[in-house]
Amino acid sequence: MPHHHSHPLFTARFALLALCTTLAGGAQAQGSVYSCVDSKGRRLTSDRPIVECLDREQEKRGNTGIVRQVVPPSYTADERAKLEAQRRVEDEQRARVQEEKRRERALLIRYPNQGVHDKERAEALGQIDEVIGAVNKREQALVLQRKEIDVEMEFYQGDASKAPNWLKRKIEDNEKQMVVQKRFLDEQAQEKQRINARFDEELVKLKQLWAAAGGTRTGAASR
Repeated sequence: MPHHHSHPLFTARFALLALCTTLAGGAQAQGSVYSCVDSKGRRLTSDRPIVECLDREQEKRGNTGIVRQVVPPSYTADERAKLEAQRRVEDEQRARVQEEKRRERALLIRYPNQGVHDKERAEALGQIDEVIGAVNKREQALVLQRKEIDVEMEFYQGDASKAPNWLKRKIEDNEKQMVVQKRFLDEQAQEKQRINARFDEELVKLKQLWAAAGGTRTGAASR
């Protein structure tokens, strides 16, 4: 039959060990608190290792507030900087992807089929053509005005130096206006090119989106 230890000192030590084990288990069950001062001087606390302090020591405290462990740095400052830089790149990439998806959704809502897209292109170009038409009329008027000036200049054998000041100013103003009109016409021609380029680029993208949305809709009529 096994012999039972019944010495009072042994019994007391056993009881104390059991009590300590129970207390430790209870503290562990209630979790630990991590704390640190980050690179910006902020005191941070968490129930798990703190990401902002991976490059420095973190104190791990029990529920009594006593430091039970000092967790060494997981990363060096350089490694931390590289991780943050990589995270920023990834965040920017995600933001770009989300913005592109948002833009694609807006494009599909605006142009459900090619008929609608073609109509808007024609309207945009039509507005430019109206402006060009008005400029052309103004240019024709300036040409007629110049012919009248040339008739008046015949009295001075076509020598502007002999013409009165009012006629000289009229010639100068006519020439300036012609330059302005020609420059404006060039600008409108360039604007037409920009409009066509934008619609061409959109159409390439839209054809992909229409196809992905369930077949091309190039032949669909605008509603």
